[in-house]
Amino acid sequence: MDKLSSKPLVVVESPTKVKTIKKYLGKVFNVAATVGHIKDLPSKEMGIDIDKGFKPKYRVIPGKQKVIASLKKEAGDAEDIYLAPDPDREGEAIAWHTAEILKKKGRRFHRVLFHELTETGIREAMDTPEPLNDNKYDAQKARRILDRLVGYQISPLLWRKVKNGLSAGRVQSVAVRIICEREKAIQAFEPEEYWTITARLAAQAPPPFTGKLAKKNGKKLTIPDEAASNAILAELSGKKAIVEKVLKKTTRRNPVPPFTTSKLQQDAIRKLRFSAKKTMMVAQQLYEGIELASGEPTGMITYMRTDSTRIAAEAAEEALSLIREDLGADYAAPKPRFFKNRKKVQDAHEAIRPTSVRHTPESIKAFLTADQLALYTLIWKRFVASQMQPALIDNNTVTIRIGDYQFKASGSAIKFPGFMALYLTAEEEKGRPDQARTMLPDLAEGDELALDGFDPKQHFTQPPPRFSEASLVKELEENGIGRPSTYATILSTIQEKGYVEKIKGYFRPSELGLIVNDLVVKSFPDIFNVEFTAKMEDDLDRVEAAEIDAKMILKDFYAPFSTELDAAAEGMLSMKGVGSATGLSCPKCGSELHIKVGKNGPFLACSSYPECNFSRDYTRDEKGNIQIIEPVSSDAIDKTCEKCGKPMVIKRGRYGTFLACSGYPDCKFTQSASADVGGQSTGVTCPEPGCGGELVERRSKRGKIFYGCSRFPECKYAIWDKPVNRPCPQCNAGFMVEKTTKKDGTFLKCLNPACGFKTTDPDPEDA
Repeated sequence: MDKLSSKPLVVVESPTKVKTIKKYLGKVFNVAATVGHIKDLPSKEMGIDIDKGFKPKYRVIPGKQKVIASLKKEAGDAEDIYLAPDPDREGEAIAWHTAEILKKKGRRFHRVLFHELTETGIREAMDTPEPLNDNKYDAQKARRILDRLVGYQISPLLWRKVKNGLSAGRVQSVAVRIICEREKAIQAFEPEEYWTITARLAAQAPPPFTGKLAKKNGKKLTIPDEAASNAILAELSGKKAIVEKVLKKTTRRNPVPPFTTSKLQQDAIRKLRFSAKKTMMVAQQLYEGIELASGEPTGMITYMRTDSTRIAAEAAEEALSLIREDLGADYAAPKPRFFKNRKKVQDAHEAIRPTSVRHTPESIKAFLTADQLALYTLIWKRFVASQMQPALIDNNTVTIRIGDYQFKASGSAIKFPGFMALYLTAEEEKGRPDQARTMLPDLAEGDELALDGFDPKQHFTQPPPRFSEASLVKELEENGIGRPSTYATILSTIQEKGYVEKIKGYFRPSELGLIVNDLVVKSFPDIFNVEFTAKMEDDLDRVEAAEIDAKMILKDFYAPFSTELDAAAEGMLSMKGVGSATGLSCPKCGSELHIKVGKNGPFLACSSYPECNFSRDYTRDEKGNIQIIEPVSSDAIDKTCEKCGKPMVIKRGRYGTFLACSGYPDCKFTQSASADVGGQSTGVTCPEPGCGGELVERRSKRGKIFYGCSRFPECKYAIWDKPVNRPCPQCNAGFMVEKTTKKDGTFLKCLNPACGFKTTDPDPEDA
């Protein structure tokens, strides 16, 4: 037997880690990777034996036989196997399954947890191996079983009742519910008018400032309409402005803790415009190792899936040393600062931090991609800032009396920046004190101020905002839905399933998402309830902590679920058959119109079918009211096929109506209906090479206008902004687009990212 085959084997999860670990373990160990999971529940059956205590039927994942053969070869006659997949529940499951594959008489298995892939981190982990953690594995199995019980029994129900290919997920469906309920709240919102009055003021010394009307005779004041505003202005006319009260206070703002997974995702989304998925992908690269000047890989950050804010004492000391050297002793905290975890947070991992603060972003930028550098800089700055002095902020609040009314003015200035010199969260950046904008003059009680007039302004209350990726991650975290390792997957899955759309950075439910959500919430009110799902996450944590038995929570879950499942099989509304009532009358026979779901998605159909065959596509207005989309009459088509000369006919597909050759299947020529059937041409040639089509105005299923190629579905080029047939004067691009923002109004912009030209000037030819 080859001597190499008797070496102890270290098994990791990712092939990328192999090189990093080999660097530090030298030739004493063999190192191999499982390349993710090697066993899972079968894909073509539920794989759970409910009668035998919810026993899972794990199988080798198809295609993994070569990996397993390689692992067995690397293990050879080794007596010791060190199982080092990621230090979380999924990694624990991989470790157990690897042990099952490599089990052999006399062989010993050791669980190794690499929290950072550095020489110190790897050697310490190898020196302190642990037994396999059956509680953590039980928690992973329980989660997998719960997800399978829900997905494999509700999804077929949706296939029968709604549409083939649909799916429901125990956690993902709750995320969809959160988005749907926010959309319904927006639709139900009725704006209310209110007014504000601002006084323009000045003291003897600059700068001039403004005060906002807050109270009348010490009581809080609201101004409902213009008449009330005018009445107040009349009472204020001719009155003096006197400083009534001055409050000066210096506040300390402490730095935030180092990143947890969810906070990293939120800041990366807001600051770097990364998606949650991209954030985790780049963080994984930094964790697994980057080749630095030595040419050998080094882990740059600690493990990136954590909800703990704990940090190692030596890491804090290293940060303090760097702060004293680079920023000065005034900026360093007097002693290491540690942060308390929230209740029920698992403390197995540290927060996300650099493995060494001496690897400054500037010193290693040559070895990182742009994305890696951006994310590493964010992690590095937040961790170092956590060990810096608090910021000192001078806050001034002044009350000014004008007649019977009190106006409030406030200002703030940074007295000492402390940690703010290095890092602010995205939310803190929005509220950062700006000395030039918020500084007040030196005022004393009794001072009379110059009053330059009043600015009354009309406002309307705003509906709750739609969720962005960052705010949805925050909502999931605050409600205990999912765990750090699952947020990115949740956000990706709900979009891939077609239940939600992300429009200009914000999530909206699709019509299909609204329909499926209503059905599953009505049939399974507990399972897809936020509080219920959060409690289940807590129970899984308790399984890992050996506080509760996994079989007990599975049993407690399944009893009511199976009852609801049986009831839903009979009682869930069939969107293929009856459909859901709309309250709208059929324009053809007067019967009620119902929403049904066909192979091309939701549509309206008469409830008297087959006696009445009326059907239409539909959209919804901003209030959620159904708007019927009238089809273009086939009589309006007078077009022959460009390829064979036969008449073109209207067809309806997944993406709406289009023109197709009547000679199909002999001739498969198709064209967008937009250019010839009601779509307004922009006169702009499609920029796709060799296409030759035109960009025409089109409407999405939700009624949103966009601009797509007239040769759709052959050419799928599309943009949201209106194209304007005017070449860019800077880079000679064929056209520009029209955009409107609150800040800049309406302007033209070049779509070429390398150019970015924009102008508000009219076309010289139009002048």
